Amino acid sequence: MSKVCQYFFAAHSPWAYLGHERLVALAARYGVQIELKPCDLGKVFGVSGGLPLAKRAPQRQAYRLLELARWAEHLEIPLKTQPQFFPVSPELANKMIVAARISHGTDVALRLTGAIMRALWAEDRNVGDEATLAQIAGSCELDGRALIKSAETASAQAEYDRNTEDANALSVFGSPWYVLEGESFWGQDRLDFLERAMMK
Repeated sequence: MSKVCQYFFAAHSPWAYLGHERLVALAARYGVQIELKPCDLGKVFGVSGGLPLAKRAPQRQAYRLLELARWAEHLEIPLKTQPQFFPVSPELANKMIVAARISHGTDVALRLTGAIMRALWAEDRNVGDEATLAQIAGSCELDGRALIKSAETASAQAEYDRNTEDANALSVFGSPWYVLEGESFWGQDRLDFLERAMMK
């Protein structure tokens, strides 16, 4: 059996955006199955003691911007450190990803995830807006309006809630968070360590 990497994230996380395509590429290279786990980061923070960005100390907020710029330049990934539509609620986007996984499978949901993150962090689009999300889904050859309806179903909500419960059970406290065979890796800057674990 191939290894399974649980991938916990929130769609509005810039750090998840910076690591997303690299994670997908690593999983393909080493034959690792990704278990997509978009979750409610607010509830994760509530359990783990994390603070939403607006409540963090000014020096922490300033250093975050510096690190985002450094990593984007290092990885040669387009990123606006202060996009027009941020902060933004990720709830609908997260649940659309869940709905895409349920109805179309993980690969399609991973493509949608990347497109949503790119829209926010590189294209300055509002991923809290239904019409924008429908357009993004359409760019992935999905029926955006139908996917939004699916995201609002009880089954999508139940999976989203389970993902959040799983995150808290595994002591997740940030996004992105990867779990491979019981070992946790926090942040896109730990992908080198994740790769080594995949190789074993």
